[in-house]
Amino acid sequence: MLVRDAMSTVVLTIGPAHTLRQAAQLMSARRVGAAIVFDPETFGLGILTERDILNAIGAGLDPDQEPVHAHTTTDVVFAAPQWTLDDAAAAMLRGNFRHLIVLESGLEPMGVVSVRDIVRCWSPTKAAVPA
Repeated sequence: MLVRDAMSTVVLTIGPAHTLRQAAQLMSARRVGAAIVFDPETFGLGILTERDILNAIGAGLDPDQEPVHAHTTTDVVFAAPQWTLDDAAAAMLRGNFRHLIVLESGLEPMGVVSVRDIVRCWSPTKAAVPA
């Protein structure tokens, strides 16, 4: 099975000036565990995950004041839609992360594939799993 078959096409894109609380609210509303952070000044893509927000709050930072850009991973490993799920899982293991931004061509994000997406595809029951 390929990444394009497993990825979520519900993509949340936010800006680097959003606060962590705003990011968390948007992620919660969309029921996603990661947001793509697009910086229009550099045209760069990064990723902010639930864990990034958790670590910031756990460190005592104020989610209403703390900007997303201070917690965004910018050295992102991107997946191609034609990768196999084995390729995606191997990249996640090597990098010790749980989400990959899937790029169509150039810098256009077309989805996000997560460990959960891969497990759902590999599960023999294919039952709907509560989020």
